[in-house]
Amino acid sequence: MSKKTTNSFAGKWALITGASSGLGLEFAEILAAQKVNLVLSARRQESMERLASDLRRKYGVDVLVEVSDLASPGAAGRLKSNLDAKSVTVDILLNNAGYGLHGALLDTPIERTANMIQLNITTLTELTYLFGHDMAKRRSGHILLVASLMAFQAVPSYAAYAATKAYVLALGEALHNELRPYGVVVTTLCPGHTATGFDEAAGATTSALLRLLTMKPRPVAASGIRALLQGKAMVIAGLSNKMIAFSNRLTPRAMQRATMKRVVDA
Repeated sequence: MSKKTTNSFAGKWALITGASSGLGLEFAEILAAQKVNLVLSARRQESMERLASDLRRKYGVDVLVEVSDLASPGAAGRLKSNLDAKSVTVDILLNNAGYGLHGALLDTPIERTANMIQLNITTLTELTYLFGHDMAKRRSGHILLVASLMAFQAVPSYAAYAATKAYVLALGEALHNELRPYGVVVTTLCPGHTATGFDEAAGATTSALLRLLTMKPRPVAASGIRALLQGKAMVIAGLSNKMIAFSNRLTPRAMQRATMKRVVDA
């Protein structure tokens, strides 16, 4: 049984993780404009409260703010319990929270790498399980997982980060098939380099080539929402990024690694 897609999420509740910056802000704006009620979750309360107030004023939607360090163990369960206590039924889950670390694995404190893995993989998986379980029971729901163009190949100097995103892509594509019989759509969004402050947070400089390839966050977020509405398994944002991902089918993996090393560290 396949789920019929609609052209709107109006009137439903969406949970956006990583909602205080970057793609999270864009997801919130796009969905609020579609009259979707929102739960915003991230660490920075002040920025989320400002965003919530703005969205309520502009679009007349309900917006809840849930402050949470989603990289902490058990954060997913606590967030789910908080929303259950408020009788909020999440129809759309946007698993957007995540970050990268630039540099050699052995030069990076293992505690930082473990924290990134906890957020990018463990919390994402737990949230998908907890809210996906409810959606499957209701025979209705949408889940968007945010991976990366780096999910398609190994990336020296982003070794652990790229590996986390490869996990997200593989998980999302598998769950697209697993949950489809239950009326739940799972879509994975793979952005390329996007102007979200990722480099600064990762401790990296932006190469000249990456600057040429950089997309603005709004069209990236819009492509994810559109693909989710269309019931797609995966979407790569941007034509140049689609070409890069396709080229991996034609080149040896050693060449992919060498190319990515030059691109990210040029």
